[in-house]
Amino acid sequence: MNLSPLDWTIFGGMLLFLILSIVASRTLMKSVADFLAAGRSAGRYLLAVSSGIAMLGAITIVGNLEMNLLAGFSMTWWGMTTNVVLLIMMVFGWVTYRFRQTRALTIAHFFELRYSRAFRVYAGILAAVSGLINFGIFPSVGTRFFIYFCGLPDAFPLFGLMIPTFPVIMAGLLSISLYFVFAGGQIAVIITDFVQGVFINVVFVAIILYLLTIVDWGSIQQALQGAPENASLINPFKTGHIEDFNFWYFLIGIFGVFYGAMSWQGTQGYNASARNAHEAKMAGMLSAWRGLPQTLMLMIVPIIAYTVLHHANFAGIADSVNAVVGDIEGDAIQSQLKVPLVLSHLLPVGLMGAFAAVMLAAFISTHDSYLHSWGSIIVQDVIMPFRKQPFTPEQHIKVLRWTIIGVAIFIFFFSLLFKQSQYIFLFFAITGAIFAGGSGAVIIGGLYWSRGTTAAAWAAMTIGSGIAVGGIIIHQLVDDFPINGQMFWAISMGAASVLYLVVSLLTSRGRKHNMDKLLHRGEYDDAGEIQHVDIGQKKIWKLLGMTEEFTAGDKLIFVMNYAWTFFWFAAFVVGTVYNLSHEVSDESWMTFWKIYVYVQLAMALVAMVWFTVGGAFDLKKMVHALRTMVRDDSDSGFVSRELDVAATEVPPIAKPSPVTPVRPLVEPPSDEANDAR
Repeated sequence: MNLSPLDWTIFGGMLLFLILSIVASRTLMKSVADFLAAGRSAGRYLLAVSSGIAMLGAITIVGNLEMNLLAGFSMTWWGMTTNVVLLIMMVFGWVTYRFRQTRALTIAHFFELRYSRAFRVYAGILAAVSGLINFGIFPSVGTRFFIYFCGLPDAFPLFGLMIPTFPVIMAGLLSISLYFVFAGGQIAVIITDFVQGVFINVVFVAIILYLLTIVDWGSIQQALQGAPENASLINPFKTGHIEDFNFWYFLIGIFGVFYGAMSWQGTQGYNASARNAHEAKMAGMLSAWRGLPQTLMLMIVPIIAYTVLHHANFAGIADSVNAVVGDIEGDAIQSQLKVPLVLSHLLPVGLMGAFAAVMLAAFISTHDSYLHSWGSIIVQDVIMPFRKQPFTPEQHIKVLRWTIIGVAIFIFFFSLLFKQSQYIFLFFAITGAIFAGGSGAVIIGGLYWSRGTTAAAWAAMTIGSGIAVGGIIIHQLVDDFPINGQMFWAISMGAASVLYLVVSLLTSRGRKHNMDKLLHRGEYDDAGEIQHVDIGQKKIWKLLGMTEEFTAGDKLIFVMNYAWTFFWFAAFVVGTVYNLSHEVSDESWMTFWKIYVYVQLAMALVAMVWFTVGGAFDLKKMVHALRTMVRDDSDSGFVSRELDVAATEVPPIAKPSPVTPVRPLVEPPSDEANDAR
């Protein structure tokens, strides 16, 4: 085994602390809304840290290490454009703000409110199928990491029999994740994800600092310069021979970030857990800072691993790693394990255990969130719409738990039997497109366009899923098919968008959906969630996405994010223009990357402290709110059959009947504010 007694103590201590956190929080869960959305009581820092680690996951860490080992620094350069797109989306609360205004518990719940019950079921089935297939390789990738990183045997003796290690470890890890979900639903998921997020950030920063002391920058430069011509790991403008993770991969990804906002439902519980729409928007904005330790770790560690595998000073380690990798069947699996095996030789006692504990935390955080999400979607969006009456709260939670067990059983056997033939992120793209290929058009059209129709929604979802399923089948039947998973995703997004627009124009017949009712605005703001702060609002603030809810502190966060993001974007623009007109040496690029790494590291240290303190205060507020709030058992995501969604679509010539105006608890937002959102 590779782990010392101290390492195993750290590993076990992390697991014990998480279990104690779960035990302490079990009494907080008292309703279906608590199980599904933590009673809608989470603040911005808690959401940013918890949802961020839920999306990280052991498989995501392995996937990023795999991808950056192949692409080096080049990926980070093109990624600077993604940050600008994300900033614009966060500033204006793109999709997230309006979705939270609907008070829907899942995306498909919103689909019923906006389109129809039948479409909710259809979308729920596609989301579940897409999610389960995508989720299916999570346990195997995570389990394989632990076996090779910790140096566990392939089998062990038990009662005279040799028991294979792989299914036993996988079953144990899934059982832990199941316990976390069962203990308190989304409340338990948020609390444990926050604890894990803080721990992971601390360990990641420690690993980066340690590795940069034992692998010097000069060795990194020498190793990276040995990459083949036009497959540079240093200069992003010389990457024409990098087949999969190249410029086109990122161009598709940038469009996908905008198009697929909230499409992926693996962490759907977080979509509805915010205290209000403003907190959801602020959590999105803060995510750019929260992710700095993780982003830096996943960039620099595979580059150091590449150095170890290709520099003469580390030939002994490289030979040991290559010997182990050579005995592993399948190129895709070999690619996943190279960086973890390098780390098992580089990290000292203590950090070995800490990194293993990080991967355990990441495994649990993603699996408990995904088990919760896919189980909830099956119940909320596939089973419940067929019922004439809602479940009782006790029945509802029982059905949710049994369904989550079913999801765990499915992914266990899928991981045992499925043959993975693509890189992790390419597999993610094509399987996610079963739902996300069409859902982006349906979500955006439903939230922002009153003329979007149910027929258009059916058409977009069908064409998007059909293209993705076709791609999966082709890749199972044809080795080295030239169109990879990312490209199939791009085709499905484009086809679904065009079809949604065309079918809506053909079938709307001038009818418009009542968007104020859907978004609980104006006279429909029965929950009184829209809050206003009189701070002398000026038009310039609204143009920058800062509306009436913003305090001075909120504005400061936005301005800081603008400055940080556009500073690096300006560097990207200047660097791109200069490189297109001049020849830039690898030495100059390495100087830039060195500055970039150390600036990011300094900011990662600041973010680590900032979000730990802010998240702790938010956690305290959430616990207090859950202990004191009055629950509404009807808040379960059930939509009565008597509510005909089509009735909210009013022809433009119709005039509303006179009503007695009702003064809302707070003043409704101005038209300018609504437009900004």
